[in-house]
Amino acid sequence: MNAPLAESLPVSLADVRAAAARIEGAVVHTPCLRSETLSRIAKADVWVKFENLQFTASFKERGALNTLLQLGDDERRRGVIAMSAGNHAQGVAYHAGRLGIPATIVMPSFTPNTKVKHTRDHGARVVLKGDTLSEAATEAHRLADAEKLVFVHPYDDPRIIAGQGTIALEMLQDAPEIDTLVVPVGGGGMLAGCAVAARGLKPDVRMIGVESAGYSAMRQLLAGETVTVGGDTIAEGIAVRDIGQVPLAIARSLVDRVLAVDEVAIERAIALFLEVEKTVAEGAGAAGLAALLAHPEVFAGRKVGLVLCGGNIDTRLLASVLLRGLVRDGRIVRLRLMIGDLPGQLARVAGLIGGAGGNIVEVQHQRLFGSVVAKSTELDVTVETRDRDHARELVGALQAEGFKVRVLEGADA
Repeated sequence: MNAPLAESLPVSLADVRAAAARIEGAVVHTPCLRSETLSRIAKADVWVKFENLQFTASFKERGALNTLLQLGDDERRRGVIAMSAGNHAQGVAYHAGRLGIPATIVMPSFTPNTKVKHTRDHGARVVLKGDTLSEAATEAHRLADAEKLVFVHPYDDPRIIAGQGTIALEMLQDAPEIDTLVVPVGGGGMLAGCAVAARGLKPDVRMIGVESAGYSAMRQLLAGETVTVGGDTIAEGIAVRDIGQVPLAIARSLVDRVLAVDEVAIERAIALFLEVEKTVAEGAGAAGLAALLAHPEVFAGRKVGLVLCGGNIDTRLLASVLLRGLVRDGRIVRLRLMIGDLPGQLARVAGLIGGAGGNIVEVQHQRLFGSVVAKSTELDVTVETRDRDHARELVGALQAEGFKVRVLEGADA
């Protein structure tokens, strides 16, 4: 795909460069580092842009600050309002507070508690309204009109887009060999800004967007399909129904393709970032890596830059994702055994499991319910193992001693 002339697009490389100069020193130039392990897994050269290391743990600061710095004195006095599922909210709230600009943020009711708390901690007034970002936007526009506030759109604004494009400027500065950029897509602002910057600097670079399977509006629009979105997703930061008109126009010209990834791929990517890179990624932030895992044929042999765009994930949800990952990998298994209701039987089972190298996490007896005979007891044992092969070895050791074992979860032994 050939990049069109800069003047034919609503945002130019010059706009992105101006944004970079404007926000320099107030936004972190985050590391863009090659990952040896992720490269080996993906069979590609993989660089990661760690935008989770921004002060608010998200790239959204870039566009927010670029926009706030271009407000007039009267607009600053009146204050700003934004709608956001969390990261744009924190970016606007933090920099508005730093610049002495009053800020109101309307957030959907499903916004994770950690994002609500952090937004309030930055000094913003938070209004929780609506079950979708669209409903929150309606309330934000109503308040903007009623209170004469300046609306700061999260993605459908050239100033926002130019600010987000500074990510790609830094990536190609730090790793000029990158030939493929993989960018998560919510409303499309980051993808559009990065496409303008990257294709302006390197016209043959491939631009690939990534959406969650339940919210693949950009992909559907580019394919000429009717947009249908909905459902729960761990990537709430990119769970957007309405793609911005400005980002969409840019994407039609500069983006090669948009991929969709399912929830399991996103969960795996979150766990992999933590295990391999020792860094926390929220669902949206892990979407790029999820695309590498789900669509390896697209990236094999390429020099790929991933934007880890945010790390604001609820700690309880993160714990659940990690444990679910252990179960999927067979590193935690739940076994059901039938044992005689006799002294020493439980100790015998525990000894066999320990002797096989397993670590018992939880044990449950079942004597009173179901079809268990009076002289037997049903025993459910949750065990930590090294991997699926080890789980099979453990089951084999129990069966060799005469126990009937059924794997309930965690391994296909």
